[in-house]
Amino acid sequence: MEPMPEDWNRAVAVVAHPDDLEYGAAAAVARWTRQGKHVAYLLATRGEAGIQGMEPAVVGPLREDEERRSAAVVGVHEVRFLDHPDGLLEYGLPLRHDLAAVLREQRPDIVITMNFDLTWGESGMVNHADHRAVGLAVLDAVRDAANPWVFTDAGPVWGGATEVYVAGVEDPTHYVDVTGTISAGVDSLREHKAYLDGLGRDFDPDEFLRNMAGYTGLAAGCEYAVGLRRYTTG
Repeated sequence: MEPMPEDWNRAVAVVAHPDDLEYGAAAAVARWTRQGKHVAYLLATRGEAGIQGMEPAVVGPLREDEERRSAAVVGVHEVRFLDHPDGLLEYGLPLRHDLAAVLREQRPDIVITMNFDLTWGESGMVNHADHRAVGLAVLDAVRDAANPWVFTDAGPVWGGATEVYVAGVEDPTHYVDVTGTISAGVDSLREHKAYLDGLGRDFDPDEFLRNMAGYTGLAAGCEYAVGLRRYTTG
């Protein structure tokens, strides 16, 4: 792994659900916002189908509020929800259009997203269909945003982002040293109290995130690190 370049000023982090970014990437976001960088969050859904035993009409606003508070912990104050249906996201032109429109508006230097592989590494656990749809759509939407002949109703083109960094992957190409911000990442995850309670099992955000970041840190040569895989769109 190489250190992730930090010679940029604006980023958009795009994921499917509230809490996706908080399982590791938020600690890196905290580092960047402390450097004065602008990071915006874009969520394809409100996570309304994510808590067993609670109606989506109740869960959606609850999880939206948790995500806004969670983002604020790591210095992110711009959080947007596209309102696609949780659990039923489909890769396709409507999703690519909506993502490209926000990228054209935000004009980021880089884009962050989450693992969209079929499985979560060696565990063999199948990745959520929403994660897979969003990750692939993000890669394409970055290129779409730069094409003046694609989605002509989605605002002025933006080709300034040619790199996408994907967190939560088994084979990262880059890392971010989060030794100084791991605590902020833990606090950010703790804000998702209703969701974590809904898991129905004991879960310690501090233990989980420090174990994961500590393992990556061993490979990176620091105490705690977040790994990311870089894709270039040209």
